[in-house]
Amino acid sequence: MDDDFIIQRVDALQVLDSRGDPTIEVAVSTKRGVGRAIAPSGASKSRFEAVELRDGDPKVYRGRSVLRAVENVRRYIAPALAGLDSRAQRFIDRKLIEIDGTPNKSRIGGNAITATSLAVLKAASDSMGVPLFRYVGGLRASVLPIPMMNIINGGAHAGNDLAFQEFMIVPVGFDSFSESLRAGVEVYKFLKDILKERYGVAAINLGDEGGFSPPMKSIYEALDALSEAVKRAGYDLGGSIYISLDVAGSQIYDQGSGSYVVDGSRRDLDGMIDLYMDIVERYSILSIEDPFHEEDAEGFARLVDRLKGRAIVVGDDLLSTNAERLRRALEGKQVTGALVKVNQAGTFTEALEYVELARDRGIITIMSHRSGDSEDNAIAHLAVGMGTPMIKTGAPARSERTSKYNELLRIESYLAGESVFFGEKILLYIAR
Repeated sequence: MDDDFIIQRVDALQVLDSRGDPTIEVAVSTKRGVGRAIAPSGASKSRFEAVELRDGDPKVYRGRSVLRAVENVRRYIAPALAGLDSRAQRFIDRKLIEIDGTPNKSRIGGNAITATSLAVLKAASDSMGVPLFRYVGGLRASVLPIPMMNIINGGAHAGNDLAFQEFMIVPVGFDSFSESLRAGVEVYKFLKDILKERYGVAAINLGDEGGFSPPMKSIYEALDALSEAVKRAGYDLGGSIYISLDVAGSQIYDQGSGSYVVDGSRRDLDGMIDLYMDIVERYSILSIEDPFHEEDAEGFARLVDRLKGRAIVVGDDLLSTNAERLRRALEGKQVTGALVKVNQAGTFTEALEYVELARDRGIITIMSHRSGDSEDNAIAHLAVGMGTPMIKTGAPARSERTSKYNELLRIESYLAGESVFFGEKILLYIAR
């Protein structure tokens, strides 16, 4: 065993996320390196994801503090990891799961476990003296993902009446990540002008993920505004740039009536499928994420069948970055795309197994941030290291979002002539 990689110290600290809520940062030190990782937090959560442990005292951060999670790292995790080789990621992640001992990581806290797992990964990378994406993916890690930019926020991410949670632009028709990012930024700026013209200055207030939160009533208003912004920026919708949607179906589902509420009207399953088909007919839609609630397997399967060869049906709440849930979804032909959120799984190893399963079955993977995020830019490296064709990390605004984009620019620069942009290859996956 090489002493340079032995874990010498594990510590934790309560810090703040992008919403001003407390979250946990874990630091792991070896003789030669240090890894720090901050756990993100979602506003729209699946009940199947790893449990985020919070203190619940209404007098302290209105119940949102994470001091119990911090103490759990210090009391239970730190002694168990001391003396282990930081490169033994799978062994360490299994140990974290065993220490917790619950199926949903609710005792130690999924937030404590996620931050520790990623901090170990970073410490090993730093100790080896290689960038994190190279440590994760080796020499084959050279493909830059397509950015999916949430530039109009709705649902749980905003204070407007838009039913769908995210309206994204996806710049695919470019030769490099940096050119794709530039196009996305230009469209974002033109959208800002359009919203000011149509709705006034208040329309350019930002939602949780840096997108605008205009006082729109209809999803078609948002789609028309995106289409106009792409046109004003000088790009071709359905050529160089596409639109993607995150519906967050669980958030608009009314369990009592068994219907979905969109634009003030109720729709049953058939009505929602008709709505999606109309949107795909009228706009250049690349993907639809969580079109139905997280247990509506029939809805997912029917939409996959209807959209075959036309658009990606992405599972987020349905899958919760859980390999077993992905297996069941694959058996039912319920998805053609899978969102990847490490904190949903709880550990890096579990997320990696999920990505590998999806890749083996031809499912498109999308690395993703959370609405409550931080300056931690690990997912930029994980997207390249794991080889996910796309990355969701919000609008090109707010430093917790741009930190990921900037890190991808650094990775592209580091790779120089070796870098490849996934780009238009994504259209070949859809056409299969």
